[in-house]
Amino acid sequence: MRDYFIRRALLIIPTLLGITMLVFMVTRFVPGGPLERAIMEAQQANIATQSVRTAGQGMALSEAQLQQLKEYYGFDRPWYESYALWLGKVLRGDLGTSYRYNEPVWDVISQRFPISLFYGLVSLLITYLVCIPLGVVKAIGHRSTMDNVTSVLVFAGYAVPGYVLGALLLLFFAVEVDWFPMGGFTSFNHDELTPMGKVLDILHHATLPLICYLVGSFAVTTMLMKNNLMDNLAADYVRTAVAKGVPFRKAVTGHALRNSLIPIATTFGQNITLLVGGSFLIETIFDIDGFGLLGLTSIFDRDYPVVMGIVFLASLLLLIGNILSDMLVAMVDPRVRFT
Repeated sequence: MRDYFIRRALLIIPTLLGITMLVFMVTRFVPGGPLERAIMEAQQANIATQSVRTAGQGMALSEAQLQQLKEYYGFDRPWYESYALWLGKVLRGDLGTSYRYNEPVWDVISQRFPISLFYGLVSLLITYLVCIPLGVVKAIGHRSTMDNVTSVLVFAGYAVPGYVLGALLLLFFAVEVDWFPMGGFTSFNHDELTPMGKVLDILHHATLPLICYLVGSFAVTTMLMKNNLMDNLAADYVRTAVAKGVPFRKAVTGHALRNSLIPIATTFGQNITLLVGGSFLIETIFDIDGFGLLGLTSIFDRDYPVVMGIVFLASLLLLIGNILSDMLVAMVDPRVRFT
């Protein structure tokens, strides 16, 4: 098993190379890049000032200026040379400089990483701590009043998109009754508060966004847990254990529950990316300057260094998460043996 995970870890390197190379090629050939944007802005400025600064075929920039722009944005070389230069910087811990913010990409990402990490980690913990016990209770009390009521609530929340629910929550709880703030991660006077006051301030701002993050994952995790546990409770090995005198509670916790956690463990790796991915729609509604909104604005602004940095980190987390999923499956299911 150790050799298997070593091979999986070594496969991260070529997989990352393939993903980043593909995305890098796309950023080089899609229209509307930073070079075209700079030319368009120069032409608009030329029209606004009603001056004539033409070079070539009516362009607002000279050939020397165009060459300087190409060198600045790295478009003066073939894509494979530029990719090799970018890869060399990554190996030195440098993801480049943002076109929009004119700051190192690490600094731009690190400013938003704690916010997305907070929402992602809290959402993940609440989802597993609540949905797994809830799925167990629903499976044991199948078709009971509690099961029916919770199913209606869970699926009602799943049917409403998070951003739509966010707009409704803001309209009622922030505008009508004024119980929660309109948005943001902290208040303006956050630095002046006591340590406990800072914690309460963050929780006050995070309550509504967390509800929006949780509504979708609640239904998937709860029903996945319930359905798998019901299948295991109906299996022959559980009925045999009960027939031999094993208490039903012990049969659930000692036999069926462990096998029912296998599908939960397999999806854990994919949820790792949610720690930083977030949702740009929810972040836009609640004015949260997080990772998801940064990725969306970077694509719109053609801020390719930031886009490559986000793709690199998200891909790395996903690959590491898949290995962690395999480890969890091996821990939960003793029959699994990786070779």
